[in-house]
Amino acid sequence: MVRHVIAPAKDLPAGNRIRVMIDGKPVLVLNIKGELFALSDTCPHRGASLSGGILTGHVVSETPGEYKYSRAGEILRCPWHAWEFDVRTGRSWCDPKRMRLMQLDVKIEPGASLVEGPYKTETFPVRIEDDYIVIETT
Repeated sequence: MVRHVIAPAKDLPAGNRIRVMIDGKPVLVLNIKGELFALSDTCPHRGASLSGGILTGHVVSETPGEYKYSRAGEILRCPWHAWEFDVRTGRSWCDPKRMRLMQLDVKIEPGASLVEGPYKTETFPVRIEDDYIVIETT
């Protein structure tokens, strides 16, 4: 593993983000409620910079008209096409085969779970060492 010193930890307070270049690749570093995350700043869909995206959460509905909001601030939405990525894993919930418009039969059935799409953005281990933010790459 190669260690990269990014910035003094005090320069990235909770609720903020910075974009850095590591070995010629753009990397987004996020401080979400004091927890650090680092992921590729390039959306695998069309190459947009994810650093301009908003942080949101999951909306889950078990029955029509009722919903729960969870994981606030842990889902990063691409600013170009709204693809969403889990900041903890880099996994996307989008699937291009389901992104087209078509007519489908609709019915209500009990329960369904969220299915991860095939795309994932690269993530990196990130931590604070001696008051500096450090990212590890291979």
